[in-house]
Amino acid sequence: MTDDDSGTGDSRAPRRRSRRRGDGEAPDRGEAVSTGPSAWDAALRLLGVRARSAAEIRERLARRGFEEDTVEDVLRRLTESGLIDDADFAHQWVQSRHHHSGRGRLALRRELRTKGVEAHTIEEALAAVEPEDERAQAAALAAKKLASSSLDLTDRDDRAKAYRRLSGALGRRGFPPDVISSVVSETLREAAASAS
Repeated sequence: MTDDDSGTGDSRAPRRRSRRRGDGEAPDRGEAVSTGPSAWDAALRLLGVRARSAAEIRERLARRGFEEDTVEDVLRRLTESGLIDDADFAHQWVQSRHHHSGRGRLALRRELRTKGVEAHTIEEALAAVEPEDERAQAAALAAKKLASSSLDLTDRDDRAKAYRRLSGALGRRGFPPDVISSVVSETLREAAASAS
């Protein structure tokens, strides 16, 4: 067996290397050199993860270094094609976060504001939250929190502690103070009555 037969030796025949685009070869005239995805592709990837507001898309594309004119053109195209709509985004956000995460109107307003949604669009979306529904969400959350508590509601100090804890939990979820006060009082009253 010779060195050539084993495949480990020095072959006398010259090796041919295939030349692919991007292996140092200069682009043809008129062909743009791209170093990454286009702004349009980047925006579509962002929207593929979840719905976003126009301000979120603008901020993320600018952070990636795209020119302002390019970003505005992409936003215009996305709006024209119906891929972004702040009113629809706000409505979906409110429905999802209110029903699945138990958020109150104050938290929802704050979240949408941080996402760059305009105030009038936020208020239109929040109008879909019925006060009775928001109160029911708060009552369910308060009852759940109280059920996991080991406080003695017949004791005055424990009842005051439970009031503070429940009020804090509902406040962090973004429920309005009037809803918190009435729901917590009612929840504690019902729990104390059933414990007696």
